[in-house]
Formats: sequence, C-alpha cells, structure tokens
Amino acid sequence: MERDVRLLFLTRFTRLFAYGSLSVVLVLYLSALSLTLSQIGVLLTLTLVGDTLVSLWLTTRADRIGRRRVLVIGAVLMAAAGAAFAATRNLALLLIAGTIGVISPSGNEVGPFLPIEQAALSQVVPGSARTAILARYTLAGSFATAAGSLGGGMASHLLQTNGLTALGSYRMLVALYATIGVLLAVLFTRVSPAVEVRSSKATWGIDRSRPVVLRLAGLFALDSFAGGFVVQGFAAYWFYLRFGVDPGTLGAIFFGANLLAGLSALLASRLASRFGLVRTMVFTHLPSNVLLILVPLMPSLALAVLVLFARFSISQMDVPTRQSYILGVVGPEERSAAAGITGVARTTGAAIAPVFAGLMYADPVLASAPFFIAGALKIVYDLLLYRGFVGVKPPEEVS
Repeated sequence: MERDVRLLFLTRFTRLFAYGSLSVVLVLYLSALSLTLSQIGVLLTLTLVGDTLVSLWLTTRADRIGRRRVLVIGAVLMAAAGAAFAATRNLALLLIAGTIGVISPSGNEVGPFLPIEQAALSQVVPGSARTAILARYTLAGSFATAAGSLGGGMASHLLQTNGLTALGSYRMLVALYATIGVLLAVLFTRVSPAVEVRSSKATWGIDRSRPVVLRLAGLFALDSFAGGFVVQGFAAYWFYLRFGVDPGTLGAIFFGANLLAGLSALLASRLASRFGLVRTMVFTHLPSNVLLILVPLMPSLALAVLVLFARFSISQMDVPTRQSYILGVVGPEERSAAAGITGVARTTGAAIAPVFAGLMYADPVLASAPFFIAGALKIVYDLLLYRGFVGVKPPEEVS
C-alpha cells in the first residue's frame, strides 16, 4: 500500500512538473510559431475539448479496462502530443495533436490521470485519512507545478542568454514535456494490482450516485469556465503585456504562487475536519475570488504580484476538499467514474473560455476584463455550491 501511495505521488509530481514548465512558455511558443492570439485561443480550446472527450471515455471505463492500463495510455498520449508540438508549426497538425493528445495549457491537470489516481489512492487508504492524503497529493502537485514554472522560465532564459533563439528555447521545453510522458508510462507499470476494484455495471460507471454527481458536475463546469479566463498561460501573458515581465521572472512569480497554493492545501484538511468539506470549500474560495478581481487594478508589478500571492495562498484550499468530497459521497466502485465525470465537466468549462479570453487579451482595452469575469462567476459558483450541498455529507462526517 505505502509503495503504491509513493508511486502515485511520484507520478503526480513528475506530471505536474511537466505541466508547469510548459504552461509558462506555451503561449509564447505558439506566438513565436507565428500563430495569432485568436488562433492560439482556438487551439487551446480544442486541446481541452480533446482532453475532455478522451478523459470521459477512459475514466468511465477505467475500472473495466484496468486503472493502471488507462494511466499508461494517458502517458503515451501525453508523450505523443508533446512530440508533435515540438516537431511542427503547421496549425492543422497542431490542432490534431492537441485534440487527440494530452497538453496542459494551464499548468493544471488534464487527461485521465487525476481522477484515476484519486480513486486508486482512496482504494488503498482508509476513509478517515482520505482528505489528508489528498491534501498532500495536492501539495505534491503544487510544488511540482511551482518547480516546473520556475525551471521552465529559468531554462528558457538561460538558453536564450547562451545564444539560442526564443523559439528554440521554447521548443526544448516542449520536447522535455514529451520525454516526461515516456517516463510516466514506465512509472505507471510499477503500480500494484491493489489499486484496482471490481467494475460497476452501470452506464458511465455511476448508479445510485448519479443525481449528486451530475449536479456537482454542473457546478464544477461553471467554476472551471470562470477559471479558463485566467489560466496560468494567459495570466503569465497578461503580466508580460502589462508590465513587460520576461520569462525568467514569470517563472519565479508563478513558482512562488504555486508554492503558496500547495502549502494552503495542508491547512485545508484541518479546516475540513473541524468545519466540514463543503464549508471549507466555500469559505476559503470566496475571498480568493475577490482578490482575483483586484489583481488587474493594481498600479505596479509589485502590488499585482502581492495580490496574486495572497489569492494563491487560499485559492487551492478547495481542491483536496472537493476531491475528497466527490470520492466520499459515492461508492468505491463509482469513484473512478465520478471523479472522471466531474473532472471532464471542469475541463469542458475550461475549454470554452480561452476562445473569448484570447480575443480579450488581444485588445489592450479588454486585457484585464478576464480577471473581472472570472472572479464574478466564481463567486456565483461558491454561493450555489453552499446552497445545494451543505446538507449532503460523506459518511465520515455523518458518523
């Protein structure tokens, strides 16, 4: 059991490092390939749509196909997408690779990995320890994204300082992303059969929990749609547009932000044990959304970064609590599918927003509007979540 937990934490860290390093330079890389911001927005949207469809199919069948086997398939798709992005500048080929493969434009999880790893962890740890384990799992991911953001920005800066073109430095990081995909495929083969579970016979892998899962999926789609306006790649680009921040500094900024986010996840499990999962989700998420609205109102880089850091210090407390809540209110045989369906709902929401966000960031007058839209919609999500689910408790809270 402990070996599986360590392996799943390692795969999480390795994958999020790749996502973080890519997110800092992805929009810059695509721009250097001579794509317009509108084309980039469409590409990122189709990338997330493709991830959604692939993830939905794989996660709702993971317990029949085998959780470990599906994780290997996801890693292969990640490696293939990275290799294609590094090898071509043809928009049509990039669209195909982004749609079929696994590419993270935000630095956050995409593909089938997260829901299956969460279900696997819940399978090998007791329910009373689930939130704490998922908080550490989230912390590992935040540290990895932070390290990837810092490493990606610094590597790009150093490569350019030593004579490589900007495009060439970005391409090196895309190639690294593909290589990490291959490494992940190898690591997933080392996970033991203990993470597997008897398959649910229900359609899409959920049965008695269908109403709860679908209602949660709708709310999570709204939250993710809002977040799609300020994905890390676009947020980094906003700092570049507003303050002329270079890639190395961008990497350092988002390293610090993700580090704070990861540390906040540990506190989330303690708050949840005292106040409950839903209350912890809502009462930590609301103030972070107010801070998001304040970021573009700051008159200087220092103040904008300070507010960003304040937001990240509380914005991710809802992540392990949300994950634990989903896994707690469904049966063990429904966990992969429930986490997958709600995860796909989040990806769907996030896939729509970049089309509009790309148009806004391309217009200097509207460049800050995505922050206001995202913050307002997220506040609506928080209020609806509290109203609908504060009385729906997982077994450990009832007992």
